[in-house]
Amino acid sequence: MKVAGLRVLEMNGEPDYIRILFEAPPSIDPAKMVNGLKTGPSRMTRKNFPDELAPYYWKPAFWSMSYFICTVSDRNAETLKRYIQDQDIK
Repeated sequence: MKVAGLRVLEMNGEPDYIRILFEAPPSIDPAKMVNGLKTGPSRMTRKNFPDELAPYYWKPAFWSMSYFICTVSDRNAETLKRYIQDQDIK
């Protein structure tokens, strides 16, 4: 996945949320990056599947307004990567 200089290291999720471990240069504004990650797929999905989404998404917001983002060291990144891998979709 290439978005604004990001490199996805691990990704996993559930039907209602997603976990992503990524690398980004320090010049990237975290809030703008999250906005880009949410906005692009939302627009594409709404454009390509309007009839399928209509019964479920009638609000203007496709994603929740909330998110969690933090920095980790290389050592802790491996632990976080394993955690993400171990989260099974239920």
